[in-house]
This record gives sequence, C-alpha cells and structure tokens, in this order.
Amino acid sequence: MLLFSIKMGSYSIGEALNLLLERSKWKPKVTELRMREEWEAITSKTIAKYTRDVKLQNGVLTIYTDVAPLKQELFFGKEQLIRNINEYFKEMVVNDIVVK
Repeated sequence: MLLFSIKMGSYSIGEALNLLLERSKWKPKVTELRMREEWEAITSKTIAKYTRDVKLQNGVLTIYTDVAPLKQELFFGKEQLIRNINEYFKEMVVNDIVVK
C-alpha cells in the first residue's frame, strides 16, 4: 500500500485526498457534484427523471422540479430523504431540504 507522509503521520492515498478535501474549500463543491451525478442512485429513477436540478449550499439541499405531485412528495418525505442522503454519503451533508 502506497503511503504519504504528511506532518506527524502516514496516510494512504485515499486518506490523504480526504484530508486535503477536509482542509480545503473543495469538499462542499465535490459533494454537490457527486450528488448531481449519483442523484438517481440516492433517490430513485422516477424522482431523478422529474428533477431539473439539485444544489447544495451550507447543508441546505435545494431540489428543482416542475411536477407538483413530486414537490408534495418531497416536502412530506423530507426527513426521510435527509436521512437517506446522509447515510449514502456516510456523513452529515444535508440538514434541510427546500423544494422549488
């Protein structure tokens, strides 16, 4: 296994990249990009099909859709969706959802 030595310890490449993301301002943008790319896997094929865009800023996920029944479903299932997203990412990335 390839290890990097960074001040007081050794890290694997994955650990070093995670550390770099944590210490930089890139992590929120990388998380948002990943969420857009993996939106269907995170939610479902149907939700992904009728979602125009998703944006993540300061822990608030904004979901854009023109389908009124989907807006209502997302609104009422907001807490479960927050749990699913955070479980998917294995960390707290979303603490609120706004549907527009």
